[in-house]
Amino acid sequence: MQPVTLPLLIGFVVMALGSLVIYAHGDKRTEFLHHTQFHSVVPFIAATAYLAMALGIGRLELAGGETLFLARYADWAVTTPILLTGLILAGLHEHPRHSTFILPAVVLDVLMIVTGLLAAISENEAAKWIWFAWSSAAFLGVIYLLLGPVMTAAKALGGKMTQVYKANLTFLLVVWAIYPIEWALGPQGLGLFDAVVDAWLIVVMDITAKVIYGFVATARFKKLSLEDAERNPLPASRV
Repeated sequence: MQPVTLPLLIGFVVMALGSLVIYAHGDKRTEFLHHTQFHSVVPFIAATAYLAMALGIGRLELAGGETLFLARYADWAVTTPILLTGLILAGLHEHPRHSTFILPAVVLDVLMIVTGLLAAISENEAAKWIWFAWSSAAFLGVIYLLLGPVMTAAKALGGKMTQVYKANLTFLLVVWAIYPIEWALGPQGLGLFDAVVDAWLIVVMDITAKVIYGFVATARFKKLSLEDAERNPLPASRV
């Protein structure tokens, strides 16, 4: 077994078990059930990606000798929009006009992942960092939407759901902010550590962003009353 396979197998097991635990622990009330479903399906998708990587599926050997796991980027391109959708829904108190913010956030998020992949596969050093910068710009766009208009709407609506949004947002942004730093320092970037260390770091970040965050986020919803989930009118000036 290759050294890089162990963290991938651990990632598969933890993600698979985490999916079950989050669903079992999550709120089953109709008003909050979709959040439980979001947060339980995310690690299940990640478990599928980790199993594929552990079995050697979707590995791309780059010119510099590094191994790129395409399944990892496929995982991120699917799971991060789900996490964003759940987060924004919480910020807007499940308001029916949520699509105003979800669509641009998801588009920017997917662009961030795709351009990150382009940076990883670029053989030209300048092109790599240009794509990395463009990916980072897309990430900043996501952050702007979450801290700007969505936060403004959440504060206008007020209540305990707003507090849940703020807490979940802080957790997720802190973890997500580590990813581009790790990428820049890792094998696809400056090469300060090898693929094995890279795999261990990413599995820890992924478990934190998907399993631990999912468990904590669903736990916060369980503390809310049904009245907290009521859809109060969203002021027109806030959308």
